[in-house]
Formats: sequence, C-alpha cells, structure tokens
Amino acid sequence: MRVARVTRFGGPEVLEPGEAPVPVAGRGQVLVDVAVVGITFVETQIRRGVDRWHARPALPYVPGGVAAGHVSAVGPDVDAAWLGRRVIADVGDTGAFAEHAVVDVAGLSPVPDGLGLPEAVALHSDGSTAQGLVEKAGIGPGDRVLVEAAAGGVGSLLVQLALAAGAQVVGAARGARKLELIRELGADAAVDYSEPDWTEQVRQATGGQGPTVVFDGVGGAIGRAAFEVTARGGRFSVHGASSDAPTVISAEEAQSRGVTVLGLEQLAEFGPDLPRWAEEMRSLAAAGTVRPVIGQTFPLERAGEAHAAIENRTAVGKTLLLV
Repeated sequence: MRVARVTRFGGPEVLEPGEAPVPVAGRGQVLVDVAVVGITFVETQIRRGVDRWHARPALPYVPGGVAAGHVSAVGPDVDAAWLGRRVIADVGDTGAFAEHAVVDVAGLSPVPDGLGLPEAVALHSDGSTAQGLVEKAGIGPGDRVLVEAAAGGVGSLLVQLALAAGAQVVGAARGARKLELIRELGADAAVDYSEPDWTEQVRQATGGQGPTVVFDGVGGAIGRAAFEVTARGGRFSVHGASSDAPTVISAEEAQSRGVTVLGLEQLAEFGPDLPRWAEEMRSLAAAGTVRPVIGQTFPLERAGEAHAAIENRTAVGKTLLLV
C-alpha cells in the first residue's frame, strides 16, 4: 500500500512517499480503507523533532492520528456489522498517512449520513477541542471574545461557536486572505496581529473595554499582548503555541489583573469528554450551526507540501490529505 513516511527528523522534505505491507486487523480491531487524513500543526513539529509535549516516534514512522474511510475487514471478536461502514478512525499518534490503517474498535466513530468524510475529519479533533474550550470558558451572551489564529482549523470553529453562543467576536490572524475568511464566518471584527497597534484595534472593536474571553492558540509575544488587553474579570484560555512558546501567566499576574487563566494544561483533562464534544460538533454541523473550513487538500504523495503549507502559515482552515 502507499504511505507517506518520515525517515529522519527535519523539514517537510523528509516526508516522502513510500510503500508498506497492508496491515492485518487483530483481535478487537478493524481495517479501514483510508479516504481522508487530517493534519495538525503539532504533527509538523513532531516531524521536525522539536515538539516538547510528545515522545519522538521511532524512525522510520508514518505520521497521522486521524483518518476517515470505510471498514473493509474486521478482526476476531469484532461485530461484522462494522463492515462497509463510514467511520472516523483515531489511529493513535502515528499511522494514518496510508491507504489502509488498523484501528481498535474503541477508536471508531460512525460518520452520520449527510456528513462528508472530509468534513467529518475536519470536525473531529479540531471540533471537539473547540467545543471543549468554549464549554470550559463558559461563553454566553454579552461576552466579548477574541480568537487568535481565527482562520485556522480550531480558530474558525471557535469563531462560529462563540457567535452561536451570542457573543461579540473579534478574530485575529495575519494577512488579507485570512481576515477575509474571518469576516465571512460572521465575526464582528477582524484584526491583523502583524500590525503594531493590533491590540488597540481589539480594544476599539470591543467598545474600549477589551475582550472578556481570549482564546490563545499562538502564544509568544502575541499571546502576551492578548493577555494585556483582556478585560478585568475576564477569562484567558490557552490551547496552543504555534509561535513555539506557550503563554504562561503567573498566579500573581492573573490576580493583579482579575483574570481567570485556563492554561495549556487544561487540554490534558479533555480526554474523557472528547467523544461527547465530537458528537455535539457533528450534530451542530448537521444542523448548519457550524461548518468546518477546509482550506486546502493534497494527495497522499504530496504530504510534505501539506506540512509546508501549515508551517509557513499560508494554510487557512483545515488541511487534509486525500488518499
């Protein structure tokens, strides 16, 4: 079968097409014929060997943790009713950049009728994360919400969920193309955080008061600046560090500003609720409340180009591989 594999740690060019034997489903497992694969920013950092939150995979390895496709075979002790079903497959930390993947039954989620496989993949991980962040932050009518990286996979869904909750939303990103997308999603304002006065623009867009909720997926100088503009009594929620440095706010700083900080460690507690949040997002998508933004797709053989698009910040929405 065709795969894309990493044979050494480095830039996108180390992600190369290759061949591997078709895996066999063992006890409690199924074989999925993969049609679509999701990609995350973290996976690009694992490939570089610089990610600080995951163990390095043994080389060579096939990246990818989430795929969608059809169940083509079942192993011992697996209900044959899975055969032929459209599913999302949580493959694990690696193994999804391939034509076929073996998955534990516990890692399967049926894809409902009316939802395409690309949309299902785009919603699965990013959607459950976004729904969890919104739930934990407790957004409601009257909130003023700032979403960083608002044109990305998680960010674009955060914008939509915050709007659905009745909040005013300011989306921040870099470049005209991304700002246009943020406006298309319905945000009340779109701000380019490559501009030196971007936080003042945020303050003005929120009536001079600053946001009551900030979703920080960037970190670094941008995350720090976003914290400084957060309104007293607000919530500052950290979920990413695409700048390579997560925003860390001391208890003393938070108390002096009257801000509740939900740090990056909150993600470690999401596990038990992720299936529920993923199901809620599929329901919201079916109802038309949210829509995943699929900005670009690449064939499996061009997986390296897909990684490059994410790393060089040209990608909008979710980036997918089509197998």
